[in-house]
Amino acid sequence: MGLLTFSLNLTLDGCVDHQEGIADDETHAFFTRLMDEAGAMLWGRVTYELMESAWPAVARGDEQAPPALREWAVKLEAKPKYVVSSTRHHFPWANSHHIDGDLREGVQRLKDTTPAGVLLGSGKLATELDRLDLIDEYKLLIHPRIAGHGPTLHEGGLPGPRRLELVSAQPLHSGVVAMHYRRAH
Repeated sequence: MGLLTFSLNLTLDGCVDHQEGIADDETHAFFTRLMDEAGAMLWGRVTYELMESAWPAVARGDEQAPPALREWAVKLEAKPKYVVSSTRHHFPWANSHHIDGDLREGVQRLKDTTPAGVLLGSGKLATELDRLDLIDEYKLLIHPRIAGHGPTLHEGGLPGPRRLELVSAQPLHSGVVAMHYRRAH
């Protein structure tokens, strides 16, 4: 069984708006390494649609992008992508799959059949999966910014606190800190 790892950009005040983070070569390399190590990606519909609207065109060469971003887009194109959605059922982007029905069963089945692990990159979906005790690890990039607005991580709340164990903390040159936590048992 593979681990479900939640990874996202996060400001000091908990904002998960993708436009609030520092996008540089080092943060890009962090997410590229995570994607390379994972056996599959897992997103909610909104994140999937955000990614689908940009990266396939970059992978095809239809959009101008630096070589590192094009390489990342090509890797993402090939990576299995799983989407949780109750409102959309057709996902034409290459290697995309729909998880429908019972959320706990669908994600647990994905973990069970993906020994290299699953990388989760959607804030709202992470809240739902955390409520179901399905997230094993958290690999967050904490940005040295205060956004002053939402959306925020676990905005809808959790039934109780989550105890985590620090695995590592690595400061990047930009002041971003890569934090790796594991669920404490």
